[in-house]
Amino acid sequence: MKTIGFIGTGVMGTGIINNLLKANYPINIYTRTKSKAEPLLSKGANWFDSPKSVTESSDIIMSMVGFPKDVEDIYFSNSGIFAGATSDKILVDMTTSTPTLAKKIGEFAEKNNIKAIDAPVSGGDLGAKNGTLTIMVGGDEEAYGELLPIFEVIGGTFNYFGSYGAGQNAKMANQIMIAGTMTGMTELLVYAKAANLDLNKIVDTVKGGSAANWSLSNYAPRVLKDDFTPGFFAKHFLKDLRIALDEAAKMNIDLPATKVATQLYETLVDEKNLGDDGTQALIKLWWN
Repeated sequence: MKTIGFIGTGVMGTGIINNLLKANYPINIYTRTKSKAEPLLSKGANWFDSPKSVTESSDIIMSMVGFPKDVEDIYFSNSGIFAGATSDKILVDMTTSTPTLAKKIGEFAEKNNIKAIDAPVSGGDLGAKNGTLTIMVGGDEEAYGELLPIFEVIGGTFNYFGSYGAGQNAKMANQIMIAGTMTGMTELLVYAKAANLDLNKIVDTVKGGSAANWSLSNYAPRVLKDDFTPGFFAKHFLKDLRIALDEAAKMNIDLPATKVATQLYETLVDEKNLGDDGTQALIKLWWN
């Protein structure tokens, strides 16, 4: 069985690693704060002190970190993935990052006879925990085929979209859709409350009709319980929306609804400093 190296043990990474451990894959991990990885180490994961050392001791190296600058660092720094990568490795970046950076990583890997893919995911903390993530893949198609047994452990849906960066573009399309469902869910609750409707009843009712969507089913119940813990950080969603708008500008397309959603999350994250809340905290722009 292939040994998997995993860099990044946040909310999503931890859920993925737990499922890989349950499937008996040997797991090597690195994260900047070792103490946060202790629950995984107690389950059998092995600790390494750098992305380079994880790479040297693993067959498949998966990463899921916060921002594109973090991806750049773990791949290209002196103690990074490429410092330890050889032609027998497969590199899998699952961070939602920029298509431009995915192409840079993929082309650098290809020049060094290393297989690489970009494979961002959707499904939040529940998808990571339950092994039902949606995985969007770009890059080396042969590597995608080799990774299918692993994707079957951690995902429910996975598709290959094309060369380096195509997975990231697919994820941007996904995030554009989520921007609409999150703002729609939020304004539904704001309106229903102002109209003195029973909020639990209205959520159950709408979930049963043509307005049903994942955000409503999974995040509205959390809002009604005042639960703003992050299944997905608001600051990371704002990062994604900014990437989507930047890429749209490069393609000369206008996305007015996504622009409005971005402005709302900028208020939440940049002005109200609530970036460490979950995306459902958008309701706080209306409710205290």
